[in-house]
Amino acid sequence: MDDVTLAHNLAENAGQILIKLRESSNYEGKELGKAGDTEANQYLMEELLRLRPNDGILSEETKDTPERLNKSRVWIIDPVDGTREYSEGRDDWAVHIALSVDGNPTIGAVALPDAGLTLTSADTFHTKKLASPPRLVVSRSRPAKEALHIAEKLGAELIPMGSAGAKAMALVRGNADIYVHSGGQYEWDNCAPAAVAMAAGFHCSRIDGTPLEYNQPNPYLPDLLFCHPDQKDTLLHIINNLNK
Repeated sequence: MDDVTLAHNLAENAGQILIKLRESSNYEGKELGKAGDTEANQYLMEELLRLRPNDGILSEETKDTPERLNKSRVWIIDPVDGTREYSEGRDDWAVHIALSVDGNPTIGAVALPDAGLTLTSADTFHTKKLASPPRLVVSRSRPAKEALHIAEKLGAELIPMGSAGAKAMALVRGNADIYVHSGGQYEWDNCAPAAVAMAAGFHCSRIDGTPLEYNQPNPYLPDLLFCHPDQKDTLLHIINNLNK
C-alpha cells in the first residue's frame, strides 16, 4: 500500500470509529471528546507501528519522544482535530494524517467524517475562483487579530468554524478563500491540512511568509496563512503593516 492510500484509509477509518462511538456510547461532552481521542489514537498508532515500523510518529495524543528527530519520514497525526466540536455534535471537526519527509508536508489526508469526505494530497483539484468580497475562515471563539485586520482592509466576510482541518478544507472545497491563524497551534493541527491545500494549489506559509517546517524538536507551530497564490503578497503586506 502506498503512503497516500495509507493516509486516506487511516483518516477515513478513524473517522468512522469516532462517528460510531458518538452514536452508540453513553459518553457526552468532555468525556466523549476524551474517549474519541483515546480510541482513534489507539487505532492510528497500532496501524502505523504495524505498517510503517521504521517511520517516526508525532501524535497529539501520544507522549512525544526525541526518537522521531532522527527520522526522515515522520507521520504527524491528530486523531480528532476539533475535539470540542466533535463532542458537541457539530460537523466542523476532522481527522489529520500527514507524512512529513525531511520536514516538508509531503503527504496528507484530512477526513471530514460528518460530510462523508476524505481529501488527500493526491486528489485532482480544480482551480478555485477568488470570491469578491473574499471569505475568511476564523476561530469560533477567538479570531486572530490578523484575520480581523484583513477583513477590515478587504471587506472580507468572516466565516466562524471549529477545526483547523475543516477551515483549510473549506478553501480546498471552494467554500472560503483565506485562512489566517496566529493564536497558537502545533504541527499536528496543520501538517495534513497544509499538504492537501498545497496540492490543491494554495499558498501555505507562516504569517511572515516563511515556510511551514515540520518534525521540529518543539512541535509548537503557532501561526499560518493559507490563501490563493494571487492573494499572497497583498495579505502578507497587510499582516506586516499591522505589526508596525
